[in-house]
Amino acid sequence: MMEPLDREALLVRVRAQMHDKRYQHTLGVAESARQLALLYGADPDKAELAGFLHDYCKCWPVDKMFEILVRHDMPTELLQGDKELWHSFAGAIVIQSELGVTDPDIIQAVRYHTTGRVAMTLLEKVVCVADYIEPNRDFPGVGMIRALAEKDLDTALATALGGTIQFLIEKHKTVYPLTLLAYNDLVSRKGREGGFNG
Repeated sequence: MMEPLDREALLVRVRAQMHDKRYQHTLGVAESARQLALLYGADPDKAELAGFLHDYCKCWPVDKMFEILVRHDMPTELLQGDKELWHSFAGAIVIQSELGVTDPDIIQAVRYHTTGRVAMTLLEKVVCVADYIEPNRDFPGVGMIRALAEKDLDTALATALGGTIQFLIEKHKTVYPLTLLAYNDLVSRKGREGGFNG
């Protein structure tokens, strides 16, 4: 079994996979994930590492990602769905084989950072929200999600996922089932806890 890389070697490998803007985004996600982890009680080192790794395959050719996904028997609905989702599932595979990452928490956080899923772990939520709110992000509503993230992580995540779903519907694009399930799960859980904060 290969040894995991140290932080500096890891950053060199990550940097080599992407253009400068994507790398700056990656650094922003890692820092935001660490801050959210400290705020909500997740492991800040794991959160930062997952942030560094979350877009490892983002700039890879789609045919290369497709080959990896097929080889690892990914669901047909993923392979036939939006290619924008492929990098997270391919990345979860590749960080194990190329970088020696073995921590299942980090692997899962990378895998689900774009889609979400039902019953997300705290670390998964932290990385997913960090991907939305990192300082380089600039889209309508990002300021509101940043403010929510300081008060209630689940509310911030549900709001972010809801915005993504709405955007996809307006563009007449398919919504990956896991994202709908994740949104519904968050909303129903918040409802049982007494509703949303913010």
